[in-house]
Amino acid sequence: MSTLPHMPQQPSQKTIDFDALALEFNQEEFAANMAIFVEEYGKAMKAFIEPHLPNEEGEQPPVMSLWTDETTTYIATISKLTEQLMKEPAPAIEASIDLWKTYVDVWFGTLRDLTTVAGTPTTNIPSKDGRFKDEEWHKNPIYHGLREAYAATTQWADSLVEKVGLDTHTKNKANFYIKQIMSSLSPSNSVWTNPELLRETMNSNGQNLVRGIKMLEEDIRAGGGKLRIRQSDLNTFTIGKNIATTKGKVIFRNNLFELIHYVPHTPAVYTQPILIIPPWINKYYILDLTPEKSYINWCLDQGLNVFCISWVNPDENHKYVTFADYITSGLFEAIDVMRTVTGQPKVHAVGYCVGGTMLSTALAVMAQKNDARIASATLLTTQVDFTNSGDLNVFIDKKQLDALEAFVMKQGYLDGQYMSSVFNMLKPHDLIWPYFVNTYLKGTVPTPFDMLYWNSDPTRQAASNHIYYLRKFYLENKFAKDALEILGVTPKISDIKIPIFSLATKDDHIAPALSVFNGVKLFKGPIEFVLAGSGHIAGVVNPPARKKYQYWTGTKAEDAISLEDWQKSATTHEGSWWPYWLEWLKKQSVALTLAPVVGIHPKFPALCDAPGTYVLVREDDSRISSYKEDISRDSPHE
Repeated sequence: MSTLPHMPQQPSQKTIDFDALALEFNQEEFAANMAIFVEEYGKAMKAFIEPHLPNEEGEQPPVMSLWTDETTTYIATISKLTEQLMKEPAPAIEASIDLWKTYVDVWFGTLRDLTTVAGTPTTNIPSKDGRFKDEEWHKNPIYHGLREAYAATTQWADSLVEKVGLDTHTKNKANFYIKQIMSSLSPSNSVWTNPELLRETMNSNGQNLVRGIKMLEEDIRAGGGKLRIRQSDLNTFTIGKNIATTKGKVIFRNNLFELIHYVPHTPAVYTQPILIIPPWINKYYILDLTPEKSYINWCLDQGLNVFCISWVNPDENHKYVTFADYITSGLFEAIDVMRTVTGQPKVHAVGYCVGGTMLSTALAVMAQKNDARIASATLLTTQVDFTNSGDLNVFIDKKQLDALEAFVMKQGYLDGQYMSSVFNMLKPHDLIWPYFVNTYLKGTVPTPFDMLYWNSDPTRQAASNHIYYLRKFYLENKFAKDALEILGVTPKISDIKIPIFSLATKDDHIAPALSVFNGVKLFKGPIEFVLAGSGHIAGVVNPPARKKYQYWTGTKAEDAISLEDWQKSATTHEGSWWPYWLEWLKKQSVALTLAPVVGIHPKFPALCDAPGTYVLVREDDSRISSYKEDISRDSPHE
């Protein structure tokens, strides 16, 4: 590891003035606030401990066993890394020597900055790192030294994993857990080593810590003994009032989903309707946030006749609902309702994330059964080949899945908070620690943000379906290998011949662009592959009016050797991919017809207004309805 260059610095007049802070500091008020802090800390610890205690029969709460299994996996991974380092000490010794050299450079550089006159210290942390945006990290020699030492330690930890001989899966897990450790050890996460937090604590005499510990206790209690980090002001948004407000009617409901038919915005619409299939891992309204960000609202403005599935939030009664049920009683049921309502024999389908994976599976099944109800498919950040499926693979091996299956089959579902925590851990710098610092240490109520409100509204996962998906797709990659057996056939991706629009996003940490691209090459029909800027959510939810990011189009994906090869000849376009997709869709459906009046069909009249009822059920909502295990056909229309 190369040492970090260091230039001496003249002490800045903008560094923390402790004398000035001392004049404003009130020791009595601070002591009183610390007494309140200690009391509230006790309440927070009680909220954490109580749900994990055995019941009167001595039984351990099931959720504790799940997190215990994850902790065991973490310990086992770090132990393997340590064991391998002991077997191969040379790389570790070399890296450690470089680290200590860097520490010495940082130490002497800090002393020079404190005593000599010169320029500005350099840094090894990217300037975009929001953890170190306060000017003290740049101008104050002490804080600058902390920052440099942390950067060196992070590089050292990363290099250890790369230099030892671990198998790929263990190395990926080790990298993941090291990332979690180093994110937690950042000096920005402590009052005493974060200049902004120290100023706030001194200026407010500790009131920030009192506010923060109260919110911490509330969030631990809301998580049932686990910290449910608040990322947005949850009191600002109300579903159906200022988020998910696009006008429509629920025209069908069974025990698995509600079908929303949206009111057209134009006097004429394209004849063939579109069906949006969101992931059941999240709620559908990520595609219908505030009106200016709503993909659904925009589609209606363009003259599309839009239907959308809103999945139920499963409970223990959905224990035996399968992946096949999601296809037959979900996707196929929705298509048949749409065909009856519109009189059109075919629909266009838009699948997002796992909704796209299910759609692709259904298309392959339909191809073998000569079922032509879907005219074209749009796959948004969708994987069908899970060979390069990214960081989520850290949680997926046979041992981990066996433990998860034992837990969810006992409970009947997987808590939404568990999945939410997993997704947050994929980007701890962005989705965990900034909110921990700002909320619980700075004592600031998060600002309202529609995407983060949605992110804080997770859904549960039906036990059988969730395990099937993780095992058959992620772990065994059966679909890509033409070895998946479902609905009486062995579906093949190569059988899908209808037009496909596939969108990948450049910085996707859930469905990596490489994984999406490699999967696209397995389809044999006409393919339009597009790469968009940003990540899994922002890259998809990118309205044209915002003029953000960019997207790339290029040669046929099937003709490119690799994603890198495809990108070399791709054309860059500024802004949103939505208009480009619309032009592609128009080529699949050119005819127009009068816009329908929604909710008046005699067989499928309106049941209620959009956004419906299923989306309103929160994971921690005591009003969870009791559903039957049999999801066959209990719609009031049947």
